[in-house]
Amino acid sequence: MPRPTGISTVGDLRRAVADGSVPRRDVHQEVRENLIRKLRAGEPLFPGIVGYDDTVVPQLVNALLSQHNFILLGLRGQAKTRLLRALVTLLDEEIPVMPGCEINDDPLDPICGACRARLAADGDTTPVAWLGRDLRYVEKLATPDVTIADMVGDIDPIKAARSGLQLSSELTMHYGLLPRANRGIFAINELPDLAGKIQVGLFNILQEGDVQIKGYPVRLPLDVMMAFTANPEDYTARGKIITPLKDRIGSEIRTHYPAGRGDAMAITAQEAWMARDGVGPRTEVPTFVAEVVEEIAFQARQDRRIDKRSGVSQRLPISAMENVVSNAERRSLMNREDCAVARVNDVYAALPSITGKFEMEYEGELKGAETVGRELIKAAVANVADGYLSHLETRQVIEWFDLGGSLQLGDTMSTKEVLTHAREVQGLIELAHAAGVPKEATAPLLASGVDFVLEGLYALKKIGRSDERGYHATESPVRRPSREDKFRDEERTIPSIPQGKKKYYN
Repeated sequence: MPRPTGISTVGDLRRAVADGSVPRRDVHQEVRENLIRKLRAGEPLFPGIVGYDDTVVPQLVNALLSQHNFILLGLRGQAKTRLLRALVTLLDEEIPVMPGCEINDDPLDPICGACRARLAADGDTTPVAWLGRDLRYVEKLATPDVTIADMVGDIDPIKAARSGLQLSSELTMHYGLLPRANRGIFAINELPDLAGKIQVGLFNILQEGDVQIKGYPVRLPLDVMMAFTANPEDYTARGKIITPLKDRIGSEIRTHYPAGRGDAMAITAQEAWMARDGVGPRTEVPTFVAEVVEEIAFQARQDRRIDKRSGVSQRLPISAMENVVSNAERRSLMNREDCAVARVNDVYAALPSITGKFEMEYEGELKGAETVGRELIKAAVANVADGYLSHLETRQVIEWFDLGGSLQLGDTMSTKEVLTHAREVQGLIELAHAAGVPKEATAPLLASGVDFVLEGLYALKKIGRSDERGYHATESPVRRPSREDKFRDEERTIPSIPQGKKKYYN
């Protein structure tokens, strides 16, 4: 709801509430009503959230309609924090507050002592300020060193001394993050990392809706929506989170990684820096390269050498894609080309952005992160290439290598050089077109298609490749045996006669 005009004092606000132009409601009601309006209008609820339309979003909508505090359970890189921050769009554009109040007091019903005293003194002439929705979201990353004073508040002796007040006075309070989120949304990331006594401090706000500061009889009936995130294993582990706190959280919602390659590609296209800034050459990422980048994460999530409990973040393909584009950019700049089209070979160059994105089990540690990363890339290429090449006739290209042909392609080889070498291989250009590269494709895109076909055949074990990217037959060409070869082979099969037993063979 936008701010109504002509409201500058408490008196103006009181009249606006009376005639219905300014609604009075708590945060849960506000979010619920705005959510209902969006659902009826068919508006997008959480822009930028991909792949959750049929799973997470319906559960979250149910929690919000139920006015629940909730927790998102999921592994790293599953957009939990992004989903929490998207809740801001369900708040009103602006709400009236007491000017200068640390806890965003309602001008018609303030809860802190200073605002109550100010309203009693000035009455309806008390000025009113307006607070935007972005300032009503408070987020805290839980760490073991967080104190109850950070979360709830504490006595400020300096404030007491300067004001000449007793320490027991409510006016000496220094408010923590939770009271400062009053009339807004308070989110805690990685909830199980909070110390047990801090978790106990959240009981009242979740059940009774208030907090108490120190041992003094100060009760603040806060109006806050609480949202949390956690790793499922930590959340269910005994001792990580106390049971009474779990019992007070209304809804438990499980997040997940993208279910298919399409959703994953949409997320990476949205998040990765691929368009660049226009200073370098124009960049382009063919679909098959984008699929290979996404498939790496899918392969890693099912690889036994990688820790399943830690997960493989969606940040892996995002970072890898940025490195892939950069490597294509580097090659294009070295060869003074105007267009940088990514190739599958660039994915191997993106290895530094991949190896740090997963935790390995013992077997993986023995092999080493770089070796595991290369094997993941090869498996990803094989999976994607199988979908493009399995229905095509590849025999002509494979036979060219089987007959002794070889092809050397370098990491920085220009488009012209790649295509010149590719035309030496019978049927290779035609196979690239059959795999999806249009007939009218630009030369850089065709070179990328050739690279994809070669890497795909290598990953599918149809041809061989050296570490220096020299493509060749999987084995040495088989020569038809001659009569002399056959005679020599027969001689080898005749058993030798022991010296002392010749008479038995006569």
